[in-house]
Amino acid sequence: MSKTPTPHIGAQLGDIAKTVIMAGDPLRAKFMAEKFLTDAKQFNNVRGMLGFTGTYQGKPVSVMGHGMGIPSIAIYSYELFNFYEVETIIRVGSCGSYQKDLQIGDIAIAQAACTDSNYAAQFEMPGTYAPIADFNLLRGAVEACEKFGYRYKVGNILSSDYFYTENGHIEKWINMGVMAVEMEAAALYMNAARAGKRALTLCTISDEILTGKATTPEQRQNTFTQMMDVAFSLI
Repeated sequence: MSKTPTPHIGAQLGDIAKTVIMAGDPLRAKFMAEKFLTDAKQFNNVRGMLGFTGTYQGKPVSVMGHGMGIPSIAIYSYELFNFYEVETIIRVGSCGSYQKDLQIGDIAIAQAACTDSNYAAQFEMPGTYAPIADFNLLRGAVEACEKFGYRYKVGNILSSDYFYTENGHIEKWINMGVMAVEMEAAALYMNAARAGKRALTLCTISDEILTGKATTPEQRQNTFTQMMDVAFSLI
């Protein structure tokens, strides 16, 4: 008996490619479908979480939104990995830099993801689990950044449950060398590990936490496409 469609994805098994590039904003998924894919067909609109499948340079690929925060990406990535036989998920998102050498428009490649979420508790590990990216995807992303000439940094990020917080203890994360903060990568990496699949998170710096600088709409439009170039080069 087929487990598809799922409660959150209206596609049938086979409608979604083995590789999915995901963005928090479903409209960014629509943008990627229009900019990068050939013969894109929409496979999902449940809860407005748009998803499309097409080809990129002759290879099948899907793009889809995942919403904001660990609970949201956890649901979508779990269903993709476990019900739709997806092998690889690459997240392209935004993040705030914690280090002076990561500036607006730079790409943060998440080698690993700390978190203040309790998501890992369900796995009942006998210690603290460290969620990490797939190395081959990470290496490919670095090579692509070098090829394109894009500014980037590889390192540890924080996947936080808090966008607005009374006390984020930012200085403690900074002191441990965490390079940036976002809200999803840790759950994506844990789901990939549990399913025996591959995952990577690429984020564009949209805010500099230490300086207070933030992107303009024009900067977001012109620089966020660089991480998409990198993601699609991994197909």
